[in-house]
Amino acid sequence: MSELPTRDVDGVPTISVTDLPADLALVDVREDEEWRAGHAEGALHVPMGQVPQRLGELPEGPFAVVCRSGGRSQRTAQWLQHNGYDVVNVDGGMGAWADAGKPMVSESGQEPFVR
Repeated sequence: MSELPTRDVDGVPTISVTDLPADLALVDVREDEEWRAGHAEGALHVPMGQVPQRLGELPEGPFAVVCRSGGRSQRTAQWLQHNGYDVVNVDGGMGAWADAGKPMVSESGQEPFVR
């Protein structure tokens, strides 16, 4: 992903939400209740614990991984990178996403929020 503005944190390429290209696929690894409360529109939901079983659903080419604050997504991105995927971690996760005013949707019918 050399074309993306990244910085290296513990060997995992990381990108801020403000530098995240709009056309980059996004995989949200939070749990179901977190996803239902609020997520980025168009993101793919694959909870962290299900990633190894659902590799066939992941986007082809480069993609970003996000969680609530960046810890789970960093571990997931590290694992994916080790297994040959072209992936970056979203620094600060969905908390940073919401703080930046990026659009969100919910599955609950209520105003989206980061849980």
